[in-house]
Amino acid sequence: MSIYREYDIRGIFEKELNEESVTKIGYALAKKIQGEYVAVGYDARSHSPVLFEYLVAGLNGGGKTVLDMGMVPTPVNYFCNYQSFDGITPSASVMITGSHNPSEYNGFKITIDKAPFFGEQIYALGKECEAMKEVPKADRKVIKIDAKKHYIDYIVEQFSHLKGMETKIVYDCGNGVGGVVLPEIFEKLQLDAKGLYVEPDGTFPNHHPDPSVEENLADVKAELAKGYDIAFAYDGDADRIAVLTHKNNIKGDMMALLYSLVMDKPTVIGEVKCSQVMYDELEKRGAKAIMYKTGHSNLKVKMKETGADLACEVSGHIFFKHRYFGYDDAIYATFRMLELLKEGIDLDAELAKLPQVFSTEEIKVKTTEAQKFAVIDKVKELLQNPPSDFPAIESIIDVDGVRINFENGWGLVRASNTTPVLVTRFESTIESEALRYEEAINKLIKQAQELL
Repeated sequence: MSIYREYDIRGIFEKELNEESVTKIGYALAKKIQGEYVAVGYDARSHSPVLFEYLVAGLNGGGKTVLDMGMVPTPVNYFCNYQSFDGITPSASVMITGSHNPSEYNGFKITIDKAPFFGEQIYALGKECEAMKEVPKADRKVIKIDAKKHYIDYIVEQFSHLKGMETKIVYDCGNGVGGVVLPEIFEKLQLDAKGLYVEPDGTFPNHHPDPSVEENLADVKAELAKGYDIAFAYDGDADRIAVLTHKNNIKGDMMALLYSLVMDKPTVIGEVKCSQVMYDELEKRGAKAIMYKTGHSNLKVKMKETGADLACEVSGHIFFKHRYFGYDDAIYATFRMLELLKEGIDLDAELAKLPQVFSTEEIKVKTTEAQKFAVIDKVKELLQNPPSDFPAIESIIDVDGVRINFENGWGLVRASNTTPVLVTRFESTIESEALRYEEAINKLIKQAQELL
């Protein structure tokens, strides 16, 4: 059951994701889908086409016809749910991807009726698969579709006004699947763009495809310094982005502030790790800011529920409903950022106007799958009567873990939904206070672990 996660299914190829387990997943999933057609794409990992065949066998066994989009970025897979291919519209899509995980990992991101399939739905699916004896055999029913062309044509049309802009761009695909669409889009828009590691290679020979980790940006930063104006970097399946200028590595929450500059009083959803600066600044501008749970599935559902225009995660998931479909797409986000430059917005100058705060990166505290949520519950309990030297608490937000607001900042501790860790982050207008919050909350975590 460990492969069935909050947002997706994820595990090690052959050990956990093998012919038996994946065929069962395909069959159980087929029973959840009303229509006949399921669009399936995969990332650059060497075992992704193998998992595709296993999944097809299960989906076919469950009475579904598979629309084969081949190797594509995750956003192209999501995009398929809103398209028709020779009169055929998929009722669901599955993306076979290990995202930014090590190369032995793979997994499935599932969309049914344009909505994420996640949380309790995935856990229930896992239980059905565990109880399943065998999958009925069926003839192979697969129709090839050119999803990539549909997507490229759409992006080129949406951003045709950027044609020939003089901004010098460098971008790093990290040998992920962003490379199957980005070079062609840049070329068709006649943009001055140089790509690094655009050749998909699931062994990731140059660096790990996770742009939220600073060391993975070394090569694109070095290139940016050679006379380029802006740099972009992508994770393995191109649903997360890093944006770099000569002065800033712009995190997802600050990107949301920049994107919202050209929106009229938007509703913007952020996760619990987002800076308080983002929430305060949006409210100051007359926008509506909502804090919600971390996780791409959670944010998509909340966007639909609230009619939000934009959502973000610090790690670089950016979701546009404003002029788009409401899912996370790092490729689309690239061209929305270039649009800001075209409109004369100085990204660094806009960021310089914001209040200065001292923020830590995400800090991970090791724990176990069995204990992680129990630790959070115990921390909440201890906060009801905190130690005498604990910083004065102004308020507590418990929408996802515990975000504690203090006089000059905040501290967060939440359980990761995908790994056996607690995630912490701290922010203050005074650097020494950020460190004080960190020390106080770490002590509380340690106390909670000892009491379990």
